[in-house]
Amino acid sequence: MADGVEVRGNTVRVYFRWQGELCREPLPGKATERNIEHARRLVTIINYEIDAGTFDYARHFPESRRLHESTFGFYLDLWLAIKKNELAYSSYRGIASKAETHVRPRWGNEQADDIDHIELQDWIQKDLATHLANKTIKEVVSIMRQTFRLYATRNKKAFDPTLGINIRLPDDEDPDPFEKAEIRKILETPTKRVQELNLMKFAMYDGPRISEAQALAWEDVLDVEKGIIRYRRAVVRGRFKVTKTKRSTRVHHLLKPAREALQEQFALTGNLPAQTYQVVDRDNRTVRQEKLRLVFLNSLSGKPFYENAIRQRFWKTHLEKAGVRYRGPNQCRHTFISQMLSLGVVPLHWIANHVGHSSITMIQRRYGKWIHADGQDVPTMIEKLLDL
Repeated sequence: MADGVEVRGNTVRVYFRWQGELCREPLPGKATERNIEHARRLVTIINYEIDAGTFDYARHFPESRRLHESTFGFYLDLWLAIKKNELAYSSYRGIASKAETHVRPRWGNEQADDIDHIELQDWIQKDLATHLANKTIKEVVSIMRQTFRLYATRNKKAFDPTLGINIRLPDDEDPDPFEKAEIRKILETPTKRVQELNLMKFAMYDGPRISEAQALAWEDVLDVEKGIIRYRRAVVRGRFKVTKTKRSTRVHHLLKPAREALQEQFALTGNLPAQTYQVVDRDNRTVRQEKLRLVFLNSLSGKPFYENAIRQRFWKTHLEKAGVRYRGPNQCRHTFISQMLSLGVVPLHWIANHVGHSSITMIQRRYGKWIHADGQDVPTMIEKLLDL
C-alpha cells in the first residue's frame, strides 16, 4: 500500500503528519480499488497543502473526532467538569453561567489553536466591554485562560492567546455601615416580620455573614441565657454547607442585643420539630444529613430563608419605613466590625477571630471604615492622656 494510505478490514484510512503529530482519518465507503485510489490522491493533496501552509483540517474532515477534540468548547467542558468537583455549588454556578453565556457562544466551536490574541482583544473591547463590568470581564478572561492551560497539557506547543490581557478593576467600594442613630431607627420601627428584624439585629450586634445567621440552628446554641453559640454552617443559593473556612467555625459569646434577639427567637422557634437538611462538606462532594431546628425562619411561610428573600421582601421595605438610606443586608456585618473599630479599644486580633477572618490585614483593608459620627473624639482623648 502506498505511503499515507492503509486498509483496515473493509475501511480505507489516510495518515499524515500535521503539527508534529501523526493523524489517521477513515474515509467513507468500503475498501474498493476506486476508493483506495481516491485515498492516494487525497493524501498527496494533503501533504502538498501542509508543505504550503494552506492545510485546513475541517475542510477535508469536518466530522473528525480529532477536530472535535481540538475545539475550545471540548476543553471548556473538561475544565467545567473539573471545577464542578473542586468548587462549592454557588461558586461553580457562577463560573458555569459566565462560561455558557459569554464564552461558549463565541469560542465553543473554534479550534483552540486558531484563537489568537488580537481576536480576543477585539472581542473584549467591542463586545464584552460594551455591557459588562470590568470585574465580570476579568472573570470571563480567567475562564478562558484556565481552559487554555488545560489545553496545553495535551498540546505542549500550544500558545495561550490570553497572555498579556490584563483587565484593570476599579477600587473596591468601602463598606457602608449603619450608624448608631440609624440602628435605633431600624430596630424601633414596628413590623409584623419579627423574625426578620431579630435576624438583622442579631447580625448587626454579632457580625456573622448573613448566610451563617440564616443557617444557625438551636443545635448550635450552647447556652441560650448566656448567649453562647457556635457557627458551623451557612446557606448559599438554597444549599446548606459547612462554613467557608475552618477558621469560620467559631464559638461566640453574644453581646446583649444579639443575646436578646436569640432569646426572643427561642420563644418563636426553639421548640419546633427538627427538619432534615443536606449539608455539603468543605470538599464540595461529601453530603451529610443533619436534623436541625433553625433559629431564624421566614415569618410568613415558616420556612428557611433562601436566595435573596430577606433583602427583597423585607429589608428594603423596612429601611424605607424607618427612613434609613438603603444598604444591603451584608452591611450589618460591616456595621458590627466598624462599630468595634470605632471604639478604639477592641483588639484587631479579637475582631478578626470573631468574624472568622484569617488576619487583621483583611480587617484593616476591607472593613476598617471609621464611623465618624460614632467614633471617639481622638484629639481630646490624646490631650487627656498627655495631660495637655
